[in-house]
Amino acid sequence: MSGQEETDSSIKQEVQGEEDTDTSETEEKNEEMKDEAGPEVEEDPAPKEKSVWVPSVLCTISKERHSFVGYTIDIYESLDSFGAVIWPAALALCQFLDNNRKQIDLLDKTVLEIGAGTGLVSIVACLLGASVTATDLPEILGNLCCNLNRNTRGHCKYTPQVAALCWEQDLEQSYPRSIYRYDYVLAADVVYHHDFLDELLVTMKHFCLPGTTLVWANKIRFQTDLRFTDNFKQAFHTTLLADLPEQEVKIFMARSREE
Repeated sequence: MSGQEETDSSIKQEVQGEEDTDTSETEEKNEEMKDEAGPEVEEDPAPKEKSVWVPSVLCTISKERHSFVGYTIDIYESLDSFGAVIWPAALALCQFLDNNRKQIDLLDKTVLEIGAGTGLVSIVACLLGASVTATDLPEILGNLCCNLNRNTRGHCKYTPQVAALCWEQDLEQSYPRSIYRYDYVLAADVVYHHDFLDELLVTMKHFCLPGTTLVWANKIRFQTDLRFTDNFKQAFHTTLLADLPEQEVKIFMARSREE
């Protein structure tokens, strides 16, 4: 072997020795990092089915906390629907029901809420001793049900019910008047800038039978609110229960003209 070949062979051995040393050091570092990180977490081979319903919304905001009927009420809202937010008239109606229990006596009464939204009004009615059915559009019912269960379980005489109700659609088929009769019908901030005010009035008239008292709270925002109020007064015998100028909210009591 020539001198040049001996030199090349020596260099290759040195390089190979350095590579082996680097590989060994790298493996040792990886082992140390694994020890520090703890055992590897195995991926679940398949997603597990949900055992209970969990509300799914596009965007959530922090819960609101209110106090009525001596209880703290936690309401979770969402921003993906008008019906998943607490509106001023709902708070005003809750305060009125809490402060005027003799005038609006809900104890052991059957109550239907139209456009229940987050469920705050229905929760207060339950805590006041009513047997409540809270209704709204199908996509609202998940969050509504969770709020109702969270705030009434163990506190109320009657377990609240939740049901879908699309205004005017198949009312007599879904809610025949001969069967679905209520002592009170409650509605808060159901009149806003939408195209279903005629359907809303038809729905109110369907449920407000002789012997039923309808209590409607509303914040005045648009001319359509005023027009609906005029139509509401023509459809029912009405009484103004409260006028709250600071909140721009009015609360009406109505009874069927068939009485």
